[in-house]
Amino acid sequence: MGRIIVHIFGKIKDKNLASIFSDYSSRVTSKGIMVKIYSDKKDNNNYEKYLTTLKGDLIILDENGVQKTSKELSDLISKISLSNDTVNFAIGPPDGFSYKLKNVSNQQISLSMMTLPHEIAACILLEQMYRATEIIRGSPYHRA
Repeated sequence: MGRIIVHIFGKIKDKNLASIFSDYSSRVTSKGIMVKIYSDKKDNNNYEKYLTTLKGDLIILDENGVQKTSKELSDLISKISLSNDTVNFAIGPPDGFSYKLKNVSNQQISLSMMTLPHEIAACILLEQMYRATEIIRGSPYHRA
């Protein structure tokens, strides 16, 4: 069974967003998706170095990445789950990732053509991952 790990740069500071993040973090964790928060927000370079040491594929969230529908994300999650691979999803710091990391990542996904604060992007990504697991399960959560 494949392993999915979501890496977030820094703790969510806004208490309203932190509540949403915590809720969806619990939901995806119950589905077998791990959420790791990189707490050293002082240095973007250390976070990027950390990401390059991870085992498995690296998918980064980037405003210029490929946009996916919820169904397409659920297909990707299903494919990963059925494999023996580890796939790391990473949300970057507020100023985004360097070109160097973009070049070593396996894939880049965009949540929107609009620029989103990374804390909101983290909440959206976790909600979409939860939605993907519910699409796979066939629950009524996703009504498209």
